[in-house]
Amino acid sequence: MTDPAIDYRAVYNRLPAGIALLDPELRYIDANETYLHLADCSLADLLGVYIFDAFPDSPERAQTANGPTSLGASLLHVLATGERDSLALQRYDVERRDRPGTYEERYWSTINTPILDSAGEVVLIAHRVEEVTAFMQTKDGSGDDSKLQAELYMRARELQEINEQMRAAHAREREVALTLQAALLPAPRPVGHRAAVRYQPAISALNVCGDWYDLVDLPGDRIAVAVGDVVGHGLAAACVMGQLRSALSAASRTTAGPAEALNVLGLYARSVEGAESSTVVNAFIDWPSRTLTYSNAGHPPAALLRPDGTVEFLDQATDPPLGARPQHQPGPQATVGFTVGSTLVLYTDGLIERRHEDIDVGLARLAATLHRYPLYDPEALADLLLSELSPPTGATDDTALVVLRL
Repeated sequence: MTDPAIDYRAVYNRLPAGIALLDPELRYIDANETYLHLADCSLADLLGVYIFDAFPDSPERAQTANGPTSLGASLLHVLATGERDSLALQRYDVERRDRPGTYEERYWSTINTPILDSAGEVVLIAHRVEEVTAFMQTKDGSGDDSKLQAELYMRARELQEINEQMRAAHAREREVALTLQAALLPAPRPVGHRAAVRYQPAISALNVCGDWYDLVDLPGDRIAVAVGDVVGHGLAAACVMGQLRSALSAASRTTAGPAEALNVLGLYARSVEGAESSTVVNAFIDWPSRTLTYSNAGHPPAALLRPDGTVEFLDQATDPPLGARPQHQPGPQATVGFTVGSTLVLYTDGLIERRHEDIDVGLARLAATLHRYPLYDPEALADLLLSELSPPTGATDDTALVVLRL
């Protein structure tokens, strides 16, 4: 059985809102039947005509009318930015076809949407209008009900416009924050041993850019690896993240172990606005001695996957998040041995945590997934973890991930 063909022209003509297509010179290219009914004209009357020549506002309101001014600004904004624009409730008087020179008071809800070509240029504007004049008319001489309806409608339209502006602002902040974070996080370069790094942003613009990772080559065939999470989100979190990552990277190069490096970072975090209560796990790997020394400041525990598929969570040296104590105290560290072919996995909470779910459930899910793939290459394992553990509806928090073959 084949799907029935859709007559898009018929759908376009039967839409309840009036829609006209304008070219970049704001001339009419097409209009659906609803639009023509609202305008009380035929398509032949509009084709090729400049929109404000087709519908000039009344001469009496030419100096004060907000309709043409606002509509014109909206259309020009769409052409300049390629962004959809919604107008608050507008008064735009329309000349009667049967009585030239006589204008009727009309009120409109308007949305202008760009149609882009393959190069991203605006080639058409879908000009959607819905007449709401009836809301402004009086009822039984009193007008109380209709005025209240009109007021409620205007407030709803204003709120809709504010929400759209906020969504656009959040989208711009998300783009800037992700760009900044990409510049601050180290490139996935070789560090002497096989490692894979990943950063997966959240689907929400409000929940990105607090997570980070770092890998540092140390003398004597050693490496320091860290993953952290800033409490906030957005551009501010990206800035704090960059400061913490750089500070820990420097501390790891000049200290004897991960706990001492986190001590330095904890003191530094107290002087950085927005850095306190951030979490981080830091590990020093020594290949000649086959030991892994780690320290954890309030972060989900790293996972050590052995070649036989057993998983050990490194949770024996855990301290509160950075700056959480009233007075700074040195943190603990622990050391564990590893066999060749083991894999170390460090991650942020976006990989395991779910709303209304205990963290132990997420840790068990991670352990079960790792147990099935003990010998996977780090690159393949990193992709698999993100694929299998991310929520099917999309991640609600960003995720940083490091997979290192020992």
